[in-house]
Amino acid sequence: MSELTRSLRLPPPAGHPDSAQAMMRDVLVALTPALAMAVFFFGPRALLLTAVSVVSCVLFEGAYRRFTHQSDTRRDLSACVTGLLLALSLPASAPYWAPVLGAAFAIVVVKQFYGGLGRNFMNPALAGRALLCTFPGLMTTWVDAFQKTPLFGAVDAVSSPTPMALLHAGALPDLTLSQLMLGQHGGAMGGAPVFMLLLGGVYLIARGVIRARIPVAYIATVAVLTFLFPLGGNDRLVWMTYQLFTGGLFLGAFFMAPDYVTSPVTK
Repeated sequence: MSELTRSLRLPPPAGHPDSAQAMMRDVLVALTPALAMAVFFFGPRALLLTAVSVVSCVLFEGAYRRFTHQSDTRRDLSACVTGLLLALSLPASAPYWAPVLGAAFAIVVVKQFYGGLGRNFMNPALAGRALLCTFPGLMTTWVDAFQKTPLFGAVDAVSSPTPMALLHAGALPDLTLSQLMLGQHGGAMGGAPVFMLLLGGVYLIARGVIRARIPVAYIATVAVLTFLFPLGGNDRLVWMTYQLFTGGLFLGAFFMAPDYVTSPVTK
């Protein structure tokens, strides 16, 4: 059994090779459609930000393991997954130092300080994003879809409310459901294209990498609560639908909540 499976005392996913590398490879494949859509909407800067994030995570993991005279674990691809998830949670206007700082915190402090893969106390990518949220303006300036962003230099981005921010204020965004599903609005690079995240989630379930009960319970809880408690006098069904297809709900449901380390062991 792999180190990840042994440390969690979990059986390997049904029908899936008992290999952390194989599981991480499937996660990377599942996230590729969302990344492709982010590059399509926000331009090559989104791809370069992602590359900086992934490379930083890999380098920090290798450097720490070498410094502490431990075995090299970069081949399990978990650092690549952390880097990709971290990048997809950032706005396309983020400076290039942001994923580097987030990667250092995610890999060194949250993952390696606690023993490496399978022993981190929370999702490393979420921890890196949480750290970056402490910088004023960094996570509140969103680039609209198809807005040109330069590869280098300052991004001429405007601070505008995301659909999720409008919903929080009790207002429906001026967008169709198809625009929401495809991510044609401002927001995090990977949190916008809901349809692509849904495709990736279905792929992970079909491959046996994750089980459906956690993402289904997560999404169903949001559906029930938003249906029961609509804001702004909006129709219950419309309010629930917009809540489900806005923001990073599916990114969290399929790629963060089912994390083997930080999710419940028992049903």
